[in-house]
Amino acid sequence: MHKHVSIGSKVLEKPIIQGGMGVGVSLGKLAGAVMREGGMGVISAAHPGYRKENFWQDPITCNKEALQEEAAKARAISGGRGLLGVNVMVASHHYEEYVKAAIDAGVDVIISGAGMPMNLPSVEGSEQVALAPIVSSGRAARLLLKSWDRHYHRCPDFIVVEGSLAGGHLGFKKDELLEGRVRELSELVQEVLAEICPYEDAYQRSIPVFGAGGVYTREDIDALMAIGASGVQMATRFIATTECDADPAFKQKIIQAQKEDITLVASPAGLPGRAVMTAFMSRAREGRIAPARCIGCMKPCTPASTPYCISDALVHAVEGDVENGLVFAGANAWRITDIVSVHELMEELCGEEETA
Repeated sequence: MHKHVSIGSKVLEKPIIQGGMGVGVSLGKLAGAVMREGGMGVISAAHPGYRKENFWQDPITCNKEALQEEAAKARAISGGRGLLGVNVMVASHHYEEYVKAAIDAGVDVIISGAGMPMNLPSVEGSEQVALAPIVSSGRAARLLLKSWDRHYHRCPDFIVVEGSLAGGHLGFKKDELLEGRVRELSELVQEVLAEICPYEDAYQRSIPVFGAGGVYTREDIDALMAIGASGVQMATRFIATTECDADPAFKQKIIQAQKEDITLVASPAGLPGRAVMTAFMSRAREGRIAPARCIGCMKPCTPASTPYCISDALVHAVEGDVENGLVFAGANAWRITDIVSVHELMEELCGEEETA
């Protein structure tokens, strides 16, 4: 397994990006542990300040303060290894503010999905960090590459290609997912690799591609790297680690999940998502659960008609009240049977193989 990947002016020691998971599932503790192993730890910018006393009254200030605190925590844990990223959803209100807060916190990378981050390079200070979009097709990569080149004279520092088996918000239409009209991750990766070639030539640099969505074993990683991927982004497997920032009950919900418990759900973000079924999500399927309050977090969400409050549901879950919450997870979450340390997981995924 090739390990080192050039990311902008920096080097990623191991080809593993720990995917950003909000609300509060991937904060400084998890990100720092992944960095300490030589990978890229990623803090989610989706309400990292949810534990602060004033959060529901002033979420923006709380979130921006928490990004600073969690980034510092990750750096302290990392022992100077690895790279630190923040994942910011395009669908977020105050998107640019959170990107700027992450840059000010001194992160190495901004990863951005849940929409097309067409204007990401326009954010003040973005030239100081590596920028990476999450795309789900060659077409999306082509549109973004063309736009960044034309408007900002910049190409992505790497691209995450997310397939249909991912957890959380998905870049596919619900009917495509239900009817199986989606291509394999390997096909999507190859599509994107073809799209980046002219930009690598024009900018005289490589644009690494990381496959994501349903990646579970070392063999999965090797197979993607064999077709040209530089590495992978994995999220769900990092939930079942001792260092994951979520409540133990959240981790147990993942471990106890059966294959049939993992399902597609409607999200107020206007995108389909994948999650472990809970009592709350069962109720949401039967009828609208009107939000008790609104903090204006998602651009597509209309409080008067939203099926439920996604912030409330995600906060309940990460705090351990899982049956009254939303537990995002990838399609292979049912395969996880126990909690391990980040060190053990990283060794399993990319440790030195013993030779006979």
